[in-house]
Amino acid sequence: MAPSLVHLPNGQTVNVSPVFGGLFFKANELNTHHGEFPPGWTVNLETEDSEEDHRTEVNNRQDEDEDSPYRRPQHHVHRYRRPTLRNDTLFLSSISQPSSSDFKPAASPSRQIAMMLWATLWWYFHQHPPNPHLSTGTSSKIPEEGRPKAEWRINIKREGIFKGRNVLSKLERMGLISTEESSVGTDADDRTGEGWTEMFVSQRSFWQIDGRIFLFTLSPTTNSPFPPGTPHGGSRPGSPSREGGTMPVRPDVYSDTIAQGLWSPSSPSGHPGPFTSASHLPTYYPPPPAQYIVENGVRHPIRPKPPRQGETFYTRYSPSVGQYLSFRVASLSVKSTTHRGPVGSAAANFLPPNSALAASSGMPNLGSMCIHPCDTDLLHNWMNNPRVSAAWGVSGPIATQEAFLKNSLSNRHSFPAIGCWDGKPFGYFEIYWVKEDQLGKHLGGSEIGDWDRGLHVLVGEEEFRGKERVKVWLSALAHYCWLADQRTERIFSEPRLDNEKFIGYLQDVGFYKEREIAFPFKQAALMKIARDSWDAPVL
Repeated sequence: MAPSLVHLPNGQTVNVSPVFGGLFFKANELNTHHGEFPPGWTVNLETEDSEEDHRTEVNNRQDEDEDSPYRRPQHHVHRYRRPTLRNDTLFLSSISQPSSSDFKPAASPSRQIAMMLWATLWWYFHQHPPNPHLSTGTSSKIPEEGRPKAEWRINIKREGIFKGRNVLSKLERMGLISTEESSVGTDADDRTGEGWTEMFVSQRSFWQIDGRIFLFTLSPTTNSPFPPGTPHGGSRPGSPSREGGTMPVRPDVYSDTIAQGLWSPSSPSGHPGPFTSASHLPTYYPPPPAQYIVENGVRHPIRPKPPRQGETFYTRYSPSVGQYLSFRVASLSVKSTTHRGPVGSAAANFLPPNSALAASSGMPNLGSMCIHPCDTDLLHNWMNNPRVSAAWGVSGPIATQEAFLKNSLSNRHSFPAIGCWDGKPFGYFEIYWVKEDQLGKHLGGSEIGDWDRGLHVLVGEEEFRGKERVKVWLSALAHYCWLADQRTERIFSEPRLDNEKFIGYLQDVGFYKEREIAFPFKQAALMKIARDSWDAPVL
């Protein structure tokens, strides 16, 4: 397997390379001294061959139900080459910590193990997916498309680091791993591992758990080479002075140009990203308990406040595009919102080939450094495009778009967002709660859940149009809705019926047309997708 570069959603990068006994994940942002044993972790990843390749032993077992799609495969184990549907097994075999002179040890070893496992799974579920069809005793003779399907899983083995006391139980309570064995168990000795031998992670569950639960940075020591204002935060060595000491360094000189593991908590823009943490802790907070109010004759939960104006609430690297996709809340500021998040690999062109930073995705490129119009100006340009105006009807002088944006920001059941590729704005979006929306008034009470959400979309920049990009950002919006609240079970969209191209894009990412709805201003196709039928975002 060739080495690969993994872009984590918080801007960190990890190099994955084969080593004896498994794969080594090198944490680039922690590799400050380039020693023989760089910081990172090693995983053991094995594959059990399918039964079709080793049937002799199976045929001799009369008690095996050949029609069962979930039979345990025969134990013919070899080194991992490519993903299989259910035959891959993983465990964390060793951890290489960064220099203690640069970073303090993790306050919670269990959290650190969870972060490493999550980053490993992020890499694994970015691989080309295996064939989802099963070949059972009776289905092997029918065409492949007609065979039963199964979820893509990877098995977690109780070996290596995972054999530590309570490690797997903590990972299970965090929601990262699962088991179908949900009983307490009869063995009181935790060391036996009873009930923890058949753990797994499914593709669907992985993509529906928020990475903010697991991602964090290590706290720097006093002598760390990282400056204040960067996520790893300590004090950066200054230039030597004639007195033998060091000259003080401005904290903001370095922070905007160096690759940052997390978006700077002291970002000059004042708009940190979703993984920003000055305390170096995970940034996930569960949604509050439901409280209900009646508004305009509709009983619905009190909604949590959206992120602030200009705040980035979703970011993810798209390997198919080679850029970071992000969404931030629209802003009324007359100043352009400066992008402080990670960008794609084009930034490496600004560095010497042997630079340690050349492989990083956090460096700014020309796209992220240029000055963009403010959001009101963006909307003015987009809404006056005849293609956009025909759908939204908000053309006119800039005062029209300013009033439109003010109204969107004042709405209690939705919020406006700006989508960006490597920090460059490309479209306007609205994410709304269906129950209080006008769509909710056209649907019966049993058709709407309290936490169902809907989407309105607009791509304004011509250079970012096209089927492949649409599939990435459209599935990312759905991904955000699932992550934002685990109680959201369905996502709706109601494009105009004659917008056949966008209806096709929705179907490409898993939406289906339920029926048509007559609004006063349009005839719409009611498109929806359910959480339990969604597997993963388009990568």
